[in-house]
Amino acid sequence: MRLDIEPTEPRSRSDQIAQILEDQILTGRFSPGTRLDEASLAEEHNVSRTPIREAFHRLAQSGLVVQQPRRGVFVRISSPVEILEMFEVMAELEAVCGRLAAKRATEAAIKELREVNAECHAACDTGDIDRYYLKNGVFHHLIYALSGNRFLEQEASRLHRRLKPYRRMQLFLRGRLQQSMDEHEAIVEAISAGTPERAAELLRDHVAVQGEKFHHVMSHLEQQG
Repeated sequence: MRLDIEPTEPRSRSDQIAQILEDQILTGRFSPGTRLDEASLAEEHNVSRTPIREAFHRLAQSGLVVQQPRRGVFVRISSPVEILEMFEVMAELEAVCGRLAAKRATEAAIKELREVNAECHAACDTGDIDRYYLKNGVFHHLIYALSGNRFLEQEASRLHRRLKPYRRMQLFLRGRLQQSMDEHEAIVEAISAGTPERAAELLRDHVAVQGEKFHHVMSHLEQQG
């Protein structure tokens, strides 16, 4: 059973534009409260307005922008405190997912988890952050599914979408890519060994450190500003 929760084929133009806009929002080109102009962005990216609208929809799902009827699309104003609070909740949700996965995952499911993690490893070895980010999403969504609790899976997936841009952002910190990969290896072994509390602890720490790394990135950007 392979869960294609994140796209594994080459990304569509709208996905590419969404990622570009995501980076530009997080690095300050578009400040909080800024209206994103559909026409000018379509011209800038040499596309019709449809991919821009699709990109806006993806950004709205992750909570980076808000779409206001008859007014347009605006960069959402989210404080670092709010984002860190979301990371705290995400850490606890993932801990529960890991605990249940360690109890309920079948041998076939664990084999699949190892295969997905191997793809993360390949991206890490080549330093391909974008590829790692993509496969990392598959890895985490698979753990949510392996919890065997559909409601928990949906809630974890929903918050994961909100935090996706920030989880990607911290991967650019020096040494974080390999650190994240090492954490993955330990998580897989804990789930495979059927040690629920160990799996929960590792996943909680894995997500909590992402919040800490995000805080470091934001502090750095504020100093540059």
